[in-house]
Amino acid sequence: MQNGGGVGAVPFDRSASLRYPNSNSKKNPPLPRSSSSRARSLTDPLLQPHQLVNQEVKVDDLETNHFVLVHGGGFGAWCWYKTIALLEEAGFKVTAVDLTGSGIHSFDTNSIASLSQYVQPLTDFLEKLADGEKVILVGHDFGGACISFAMELHSLKVSKAVFVAAAMLTSGQSALDMFSQKTDSNDLMRQSQIFIYANGNDKPPTAIDLDKSLLRDLLFNHSPAKDVALASVSMRPIPFSPVLEKLCLTDSKYGSVRRFYIETTEDNAIPIALQQNLISNNPPEQVFHLKGADHSPFFSKPQGLHRILVDISRIPST
Repeated sequence: MQNGGGVGAVPFDRSASLRYPNSNSKKNPPLPRSSSSRARSLTDPLLQPHQLVNQEVKVDDLETNHFVLVHGGGFGAWCWYKTIALLEEAGFKVTAVDLTGSGIHSFDTNSIASLSQYVQPLTDFLEKLADGEKVILVGHDFGGACISFAMELHSLKVSKAVFVAAAMLTSGQSALDMFSQKTDSNDLMRQSQIFIYANGNDKPPTAIDLDKSLLRDLLFNHSPAKDVALASVSMRPIPFSPVLEKLCLTDSKYGSVRRFYIETTEDNAIPIALQQNLISNNPPEQVFHLKGADHSPFFSKPQGLHRILVDISRIPST
């Protein structure tokens, strides 16, 4: 059901999913990279994974070689398939998590009542890591709020946090607060939103779906057609309660984790001006620019995204 006013007038974003990681890459070979007929720009050359990693730096010598990928609202672990393949082929360990009610995680999105419940697959994973083991968290879109929540709970298990066109919020802020900052470029977002009222029209929305006919323009304006097709049959509604929840972040926990931001310059869902506003309000250690990337750089600029992730992994500990 489309909602034309009230909470529906506040722009929000979509996307989330769950993939069970390969614990043994020899027994479970990495997913094949997809090919595309689209012309590649100089910012996204066709390189082999071994060319993307400085041979003088051995993956095993890094502070951690384990990436944990966290999808955005409506997406699932499936959206990282190119990034998973590139990182695994370069020698990294990769875990892509499906958050509650996302991807293949069997839970009714409309029944998710809190951010804690939504992020539980990620926090459960971090909790089970061995003492002293650390990972690099990568969050896309609303996944930025999710990794922030996890950083506050398990700061000692996170080496670095990477926000990819993501909600990098300050304490006391919700994702809805962030999206409400959009004023000039929210028409497409408003048009795309379909609010779901599983508890009745007289109750608050339980989830947000996206108009499939507007997905390409909103999220995939520079992505290959086959990835848009994959998303159109894989995306699920976004639970509404977690979007409303304000984060509680402390300097001693969340603030102790090194943060990096990857800007997507051709993003129609979280425009570059909004990304830069998030960065100025909550400055990370370093900002990277992914030119020509839409809101889904794992589809539109997979090689460029991979290079930046590898570069971040190689930044020495302070």
